[in-house]
Amino acid sequence: MTGHPKYRRMLEGLVLDGPEEWSVYILRCGDGSFYTGIAKDVSARLARHQAGKGAAYTKTHLPVSLVHQEDRFTRSGALIREAKIKSLGRPAKDLLVMGGAGRPRASRRARVKAKNA
Repeated sequence: MTGHPKYRRMLEGLVLDGPEEWSVYILRCGDGSFYTGIAKDVSARLARHQAGKGAAYTKTHLPVSLVHQEDRFTRSGALIREAKIKSLGRPAKDLLVMGGAGRPRASRRARVKAKNA
């Protein structure tokens, strides 16, 4: 698995079975930055973030609003998806929030190669 070493270590050995009751969510913070997390009940978790009782990051970046949510993950699957989202650059996260696939745009070389094929 590629990505940040911190997440690679955390995700090693996770099993993708169990109840599909977890969600991955993205919040837009007051300064325009994004925060990505997982929860079983996103509405309750959002309320905690908005009350300043969520993650340390969101406490200092209020107000926050929910801008993206993906449902029906196992806990392991949600952690893996969260790590993938966190590894995306800002343009790809913007695309994901706007309803795009959340995948980085192909490089210029790849686009030229595809065009000439």
